[in-house]
Amino acid sequence: MYLVDTNVLSERRKGRRADPGVVEFFRRANNEVFVPVQVTGEIEGGIERLRQRGDLAQAEKLEKWFRTVLVEFSEHILAFDLESARLWGILIGMNEQHKVDKQVAAIALLYDLVVVTRNVRDYAGTGVRTLNPFLADAPARQVP
Repeated sequence: MYLVDTNVLSERRKGRRADPGVVEFFRRANNEVFVPVQVTGEIEGGIERLRQRGDLAQAEKLEKWFRTVLVEFSEHILAFDLESARLWGILIGMNEQHKVDKQVAAIALLYDLVVVTRNVRDYAGTGVRTLNPFLADAPARQVP
């Protein structure tokens, strides 16, 4: 089962322009995808930044998309609870970089989930399994 990071969920919003690897990931993962509550906060923060900049049309567009995400994943949003917080404390005690990602890592460790992200390096040293579905990031293959 999988825990998706903000960059993966946001990529899916692009529809036909989305990275084919991300599209294929969601097609294959089916009902095994979970969203950490932190992702909802990051998306809400992005929408609010658009509003503050005065880009109300884009903010409304993203808000509409976000509401559909919340409905779609309503039973697959994982909270950051006491057990997660204790694991997070251990992780930031070892390295304080990427504090929100370490919260996501703690949830993944607690539920034995694979973190699906473009930023796999942000999870290094946490013990979390990661998957980067972006084909754009795959090493170029040499043609014989």
